[in-house]
Amino acid sequence: MFQPDREAMPVAQLRAHQLASLQDMVARQYERVPAYQRKFDEQGLKPDDLKTLADLARFPFTRKTDLRDNYPTGLCAVPRSELRRLHASSGTTGKPTVVGYDRNDLDIFNEVVARSLYASGARPGMVFHNAYGYGLFTGGLGLDGGGQRLGLNTVPVSGGGTDKQVQLIQDLEPEVISVTPSYALVLGEALKKAGMRPEDISLKYALLGAEPWSDKTRREIEEKLGVKACNIYGLSEVIGPGVSNEDVNEQNGSYIWEDHFYPEIVDPETGELLPDGEYGVLVLSSMTRTAMPILRYWTGDITCLMPGESPSGRTSRRMAQIRGRSDDLIILRGVNVYPTQLEAVLTGMGQTSPHYHVVLTRTGLMDDLTLQVETESESPALQKEIQKQIKAQVGVSVHCELHVPGSLPRSEGGKLKRVTDLRAER
Repeated sequence: MFQPDREAMPVAQLRAHQLASLQDMVARQYERVPAYQRKFDEQGLKPDDLKTLADLARFPFTRKTDLRDNYPTGLCAVPRSELRRLHASSGTTGKPTVVGYDRNDLDIFNEVVARSLYASGARPGMVFHNAYGYGLFTGGLGLDGGGQRLGLNTVPVSGGGTDKQVQLIQDLEPEVISVTPSYALVLGEALKKAGMRPEDISLKYALLGAEPWSDKTRREIEEKLGVKACNIYGLSEVIGPGVSNEDVNEQNGSYIWEDHFYPEIVDPETGELLPDGEYGVLVLSSMTRTAMPILRYWTGDITCLMPGESPSGRTSRRMAQIRGRSDDLIILRGVNVYPTQLEAVLTGMGQTSPHYHVVLTRTGLMDDLTLQVETESESPALQKEIQKQIKAQVGVSVHCELHVPGSLPRSEGGKLKRVTDLRAER
């Protein structure tokens, strides 16, 4: 399902399409969504002020709090009678964020997920093991719809139930799997325990997303499952999975499907635009959605737009792997630390598994970070070397604990929680 007319659109034509789509979107928001009209009026803006793509930077961000403040469907631009699906976040803090889709939005959702599956190596007729959770989370149903659009034979196994997952992979012989990276490692361990070698596993292609992951994790998943693994990225507020995806022949940055989603990278502190190649917060506008068009959504994800020509001929820009989230930032004794920075140190050393956990505590007025790491070694020398390398590369002193393989928390199909913050409990 490679679409040359969309994915390889000449850049000038793509930019013209983006400007026209954004102009239509802000006009719809101003006319039909009171919350956006108030935002525009507060900044003295009218839809006609968006005359060039550069003008977009003058318009306000949309944040998760805007969805919660307008709960449940106050940001929708169509009546409820025109909605065909509602998704929602887990709502672990405060009200959940509810996202509405009309028929047009679901059609776009299916299209971009099908495009992502194809870029990852999937082809019509293949068996597709969908291990993302079905329900209010957008992952399961989103990948399901894209699989149907592409013509895959989808097994809607959902998340969890590892023994059942292993049995279905053995019996139904899928070629494609979608799953979180952390749970892919769990499945790899379970398949090995069941006596299956990578060459015995039918899987060929994996779409991994919903949490940050590293190239070391990619290599380990590919070795354990015998697959080529690609990153799929998305978030429910924008549409769900399928905002961007890697190409299986490149595995070097995820193509943002720019005919539907306009990307910006901004400074986490000031909100100012950053040039290609510089890391900051990814901001996305869902240009072509009609039920719930989102303007300049502050994703919180730290990445950059990768400069350079596309090897595939696509004209859409690529985004680098997510380094972490701006709201996952740990400020430890005045130093900014992302969990993925700690993972990068471990990856570079090559003596630990990709399973780690961070525990934050406070002694008096002093914050402490304990990095729990799985390794076959019990050597105090390795423990000291990890602490030394983190101090040198990240700039903070941490305490390292070595744990036997299999002892740290594992994903059961959903996002894996990497950090436990106990500081407020003291």
